[in-house]
Parts: sequence; C-alpha cells; structure tokens
Amino acid sequence: MNRFSELDSLLRNQDIESADHREAERIYGYARCMAYIEGVVAVVSDIHAGTSRIFNGHFAAVLGIEGYSSEESIWEKRILSLMPPAEQEAKFLAELRFFNYTRSLGKNRRHHCLMTKLRFADGRGGFTDVLHRMYYIHDDATGAVRYAICLYGPLTVDFKGKSIVANTLTGLREELTSDRDSSILSSRERQVLSLINSGKKSREIAAMLNISVYTVSRHRQSILERLQVKNSVEACRRAAILGLV
Repeated sequence: MNRFSELDSLLRNQDIESADHREAERIYGYARCMAYIEGVVAVVSDIHAGTSRIFNGHFAAVLGIEGYSSEESIWEKRILSLMPPAEQEAKFLAELRFFNYTRSLGKNRRHHCLMTKLRFADGRGGFTDVLHRMYYIHDDATGAVRYAICLYGPLTVDFKGKSIVANTLTGLREELTSDRDSSILSSRERQVLSLINSGKKSREIAAMLNISVYTVSRHRQSILERLQVKNSVEACRRAAILGLV
C-alpha cells in the first residue's frame, strides 16, 4: 500500500459522524476569507461526506485553475495533478506524518499546522514554489479528523527542511523527518512489532527477548495505542509505511 492509499484509508476509516450545518458554514466561511484576504487557494475537505470545496484567491490564476470549485472526493485532484510525482509523494508523506503526530498529542492537537514546501507547474509552462499549509478540525469526542483545510499560496516564508509542524499558539516548530517516525515507538516496541510482523506468537517473542508474556502483551497494547490502530495487522501495515519494520 502506497502512502496515498494509507493516508486515504486512515482518514476514511475513522469513527466519525457528520457535523452540524453551523460548524460547516463557519469552516467554509474561514476558507472563503483566507482566499479573499491572502489570495490563496483554500480547500476544505469534509471527511465524513467525502467531498471538497475549493475557494479561489488570486493565486488560482497563477496555477491556471480559475473556476475550480468542488470535488466529489476528499482530495483536490486538479491541484494534485499540477505536482510532479516526487512532489505528490512528499506531500502525502508529510500529511501521513502530521496525522500520526497530531493523534499522539491528545487534546493538545488543536493548535497545530503542517507547512510543506512544494513545486507546482504554473499553467504557463514553468514551475512555481508553493507553500502548503494544512489544519485539521477534530471531533472533540473521538479525536477523529472531521475536516482538513489546505491553503496553497506562494512560498513567502522559508524554513529548514521540506515540511514542519508549527504550534500556532507558542510558535514552536518541529521538522517532520524520518527521525520523527522512528520516535513513535520505543526500540523495544519496534523489536516486538518486527517479530509480530514475521509471524511470531507472544510466547515465542517472550522467549526470544527473554521477557514475560505479560510484558509482550503490554508492549502489544502500547504499540496499538501509539500507532492509533485496532489490531496487529493494521499496526504492521502502518509501521511498514513509516519504515519502522
């Protein structure tokens, strides 16, 4: 499973209910204002409904996508088509890391933004550097992502690396790299998961690592919680995407 398929599956298979009309209108109003004030292209993806609405600022003309207003998908396919395959891969990897990062924060996840530097075909035969910012709106009860808001505009600020997560209250920033992936699980948890992935049972793992079956069970539960999955099969699949096994 590639990174796009994994991220799509994670978002679609959440425990989520439809939002009320007033919440949706507030979010669409925010996106409309950002498009007007900043001139960006603002995309609101309704995860439950499986649709997206696009609000075009002046930057839409630079990209050649004037009149692009909706998708029957949570993915802004016309915008994605402007990116070379390597840029699409970078975007999906950054969003996958951001999804896992915010899930690990619990109730502190709200004030965080993903920022990714991308390169787009500009509709005039050239390329333009784009700053992609993404915000998640979570369900307070379940922690599921209810909406994703993406803002596409010119690269007006630079930063180290390809993508960062920023705390919008404190200003603290953290680069999202493969090192961040590896810190999701402890070294022992990665050992246990690697053995699970190879088909070993708990008693076999306990004997191989010289620990008790109870300790193996505790590590199993911790792995499921850290990776935000329901069973070992899903844990192995997500860990493979993140390069942990």
